[in-house]
Amino acid sequence: MARRPQRLTPAGDFDYEAAGDGYARLRRTDPRLAAVVHGALGDARTVLNVGAGSGSYEPEDRYVVAVEPSAAMRAQRPPDRPAVDAVAEALPFDTGTFDAAMAMITVHQWPDLERGLGELRRVARGPVVVLTFDPDALLGFWLADYVPELLEAERPRMPAIARIAAALGGEAEVAAPPIPRDCVDGFIEAYYARPEAFLDADVRAAQSAWAHTGADVTSGLARLREDLEDGGWDERYGDLRKRPEYVGSLRLVTSS
Repeated sequence: MARRPQRLTPAGDFDYEAAGDGYARLRRTDPRLAAVVHGALGDARTVLNVGAGSGSYEPEDRYVVAVEPSAAMRAQRPPDRPAVDAVAEALPFDTGTFDAAMAMITVHQWPDLERGLGELRRVARGPVVVLTFDPDALLGFWLADYVPELLEAERPRMPAIARIAAALGGEAEVAAPPIPRDCVDGFIEAYYARPEAFLDADVRAAQSAWAHTGADVTSGLARLREDLEDGGWDERYGDLRKRPEYVGSLRLVTSS
């Protein structure tokens, strides 16, 4: 069999070959969110995970086939859970191959959302489960008070929930899973009660927004540091530290 040529340009809108090294460590499966995702998969025994990254949220008690176009991300997967080198828009599987399909915090990076979701719908006999963010709710997060340019630039990346549901077709259910205070999947809102985390360059490197937008966030992060040191942040948002959960822009879209 001929060797597939190495992909020279990113398959999506973020270059994981250059900036994806920390994802397996900082973007881990949160068991409480996983329970919601796995519940949405129903009784599916065979599952396709598209845009699978390092393997977060893949159920260990089912047969999972992963698709991931980034070599850097595939290299971070466990040795016993390899991934197929392919993209959402051209899945190399027959129609109806899997009981269900899933896409976890990845659809905002696909070049052709409708085509990619159409492919998930094609290869899945049962539910298609998409974990994503609602752009209409994104600016409600407190970080917008410090780096509004970051979230303003990030917002257009996120497809509207109605657009996702329409592309999947059929009956779609939308839920807003609460984010645990100690969430181990380090997307932006996962740190709603741990603002100090945003001062850590490694944490920001595992969130594609910071590198993708190209916004100059230096002054905003400096203000955040000052507010954390003098108590300004806690005066305005300190109650978040006590909340066990936070409902933000995270959304679970399930199409049966």
